[in-house]
Amino acid sequence: MNTTTKQVQIVEVGPRDGLQNETVILSTSQKVDMITRLANAGLRRIEVASFAHPDKVPQMADAEAVLAALPPRDDVSYIGLILNWRGWRRATDTAVNELNMNVSASNTFNQRNQGSDTEDTINVLGQIVLDAAEQGIPVTATIATTWGCPFEGEMPIERLLFVAGAIAATGVAEIALADTIGVADPWSVTERITAVRQVAQGIPLRAHFHNTRNTGMANAYAAINAGVTTLDSSVGGIGGCPFAPSATGNIPTDDLVYMLDRAGIATNVSLDAVIEVSRHMATLLDRPLDAMLPKAGRFPRLQAVS
Repeated sequence: MNTTTKQVQIVEVGPRDGLQNETVILSTSQKVDMITRLANAGLRRIEVASFAHPDKVPQMADAEAVLAALPPRDDVSYIGLILNWRGWRRATDTAVNELNMNVSASNTFNQRNQGSDTEDTINVLGQIVLDAAEQGIPVTATIATTWGCPFEGEMPIERLLFVAGAIAATGVAEIALADTIGVADPWSVTERITAVRQVAQGIPLRAHFHNTRNTGMANAYAAINAGVTTLDSSVGGIGGCPFAPSATGNIPTDDLVYMLDRAGIATNVSLDAVIEVSRHMATLLDRPLDAMLPKAGRFPRLQAVS
């Protein structure tokens, strides 16, 4: 473990990336309750909605209603995902605190996910960054298919660096590297984070891992060793991408907090509270979730005080 890392910020993506792939569609009030529970557990950046087309992602059709119902909190940043100019226009009518725009390193995936070429999406991103700055809204960008694409296969590192450099030139506040279909390994995580940092022009990096092939937590460890101090995760490990075949859940917030706690790395997130949210979500979604901590429990277990 990188001994210089004393704190890691967790961006909770369960209410968006988690719920968007579930067959059970939660009500607006259930989503607001979920987000509130996560905020009360200590999570301070929460991706709460996607402004994707409601017909394509019906789980996110109530994005505006969710943001309208969320209580304003000075200590929490509510993040909205946008894919294009239409999403940006919808987001401007809400109380969103932060925007994250998806851009795929794979041109094929970008076309299928967003209906445009990667380069066109980056051009739109640049204009959104300028417009959002006038409204005081920070914009981050997530590079999807950083390690691999379900349609194009392995992602050449040269292509990744070209896309990362173009995104950095837009002036985004942060760049996330996403293993959309869960094909990364710890060694390639180290390699690609190190390489992207060289073209990112000092922009902070974030990492987003899926656990499709059971390497997600090892990849998170590698990212921290490579100097990344912000990681995405999803309560209970729920999630996936409806446009990426077999892209199963995100790394679980529960398990990530446990690993970091054991390493002495602060997250300011209550493990016990997150476990309770995870168990609550398993009931709502009517299925067992992938996170191990709700099943195994924390260690050492808390002892009752007599």
